[in-house]
Amino acid sequence: MKTICLYFQLHQPFRLRRYRFFDIGNDHYYYDDFQNEEIFRKVANMCYIPANRAMLDMIKKSDGMFKVTFSISGVALEQMEIYAPELIDSFKELLKTGCVEFLTETYAHSLASLGDPDEFKTQVKMHTEKIESVFGITPKVFRNTELIYSDDISEIVHDMGFRGMLTEGAKHVLGWKSPNYVYASIVRPDLKLLLKNDRFSEDLSLRFSDYSWTEYPLTADKYMSWIAAASEAGHIVSLFLNYEILGSLHASSTGIFDFFKALPRYAAQKNISFFLPSELFEHSEAVDRIDVPYPMSWVDEEKDCSSWMGNVLQKEAFRKISGISERVRLCSDRRILQDWLYLQSSDHFYYMNTKHYNLFSPYDNPYDAFNNYMNVLSDFILRVEAQYPSSIEDEELNSLLTTIRNQGREIEQMEKKIEKYEYREKQLSMSFDSEAGESVKIAGKAKRVKTPSV
Repeated sequence: MKTICLYFQLHQPFRLRRYRFFDIGNDHYYYDDFQNEEIFRKVANMCYIPANRAMLDMIKKSDGMFKVTFSISGVALEQMEIYAPELIDSFKELLKTGCVEFLTETYAHSLASLGDPDEFKTQVKMHTEKIESVFGITPKVFRNTELIYSDDISEIVHDMGFRGMLTEGAKHVLGWKSPNYVYASIVRPDLKLLLKNDRFSEDLSLRFSDYSWTEYPLTADKYMSWIAAASEAGHIVSLFLNYEILGSLHASSTGIFDFFKALPRYAAQKNISFFLPSELFEHSEAVDRIDVPYPMSWVDEEKDCSSWMGNVLQKEAFRKISGISERVRLCSDRRILQDWLYLQSSDHFYYMNTKHYNLFSPYDNPYDAFNNYMNVLSDFILRVEAQYPSSIEDEELNSLLTTIRNQGREIEQMEKKIEKYEYREKQLSMSFDSEAGESVKIAGKAKRVKTPSV
């Protein structure tokens, strides 16, 4: 019996406005609000909202047999709250069915796991807290930005308390092995892994509306027949997709919504079930451990991280922003901390990609993307250094700030003691005044009593 684990990624970055060299030091607002709102509302109306309706309809018509998993970045949730709060309501309605699971990821959909473990942990914690505050649940399963995974990353994820993670079923890692099983990290065997099935995932994400594809058009009946008849070993077929394939990457006119709505019916006919990642991790044992010494992702044929870290532009930008992470984490300025998150979104580095043309980039070419990002980053660094000068070493600065915080706590404790003593003094004073008043009253009464005559 085959089982499908269907997972969707949702992410939208805060895109940067055209930030010129002469803006550095003069203008500290970096975002193209008009473009961000326009794009988000467009995608929400074309994809997210009708897709959520479709998912809810599929769950209800299948009597809860259909199940689906989502991972929504923190910055995407922020934009939902700003531009489309009704979208959050629709996700809450999906959650009430009991057939939906939300995953934890990095808050900013960042590359922190590739070079800054402390920042990585901070963002994962932030995202978990965001999901708890918005949806009232604590995610049990983790998925990293763009399914980036390595042995080192798995160790950190395990130490943060997760017992399951989603990642790519790359051929250069699996070799002859099938992605259709539950695996485990080689360094942390307690961390179970679900691996993306490339063939069946990419039939939907890449080939569904391709008129030149020999299997076009793809129907739900045909697709489920393929999964049921798959000869490769294993019973778990993990379909990991971008949510925008519904209505955006594949327009509704291609029949993508009708295709998905028909999946539960044909799955039932083929005796194929749907399960959530946490359910699979709970009821399935890992058949083997996988060794991934170098980071892999679900992007491009190489399934590596070269789309974000593959050229000198990207590496320099990443080195520059990573170099100030210690100082930013010491900062308490809300605006700086907010900009810090938004500037770490992996999209900014993807726009600098020179491997292939980027259809979704707001820039004319990767070099424009690099120049604009570095102008913004230069201004941001000036703001950070205004608070924490670069002439002071990180360790020395950290020591000084620790001393200041300790002194602040001591002052706060002393102030509380003073308030306590002042309160007690006031109570004693009131008590003394009360007793003195009583004495005066008694003395007055004594004077009014007549002395008996002899």
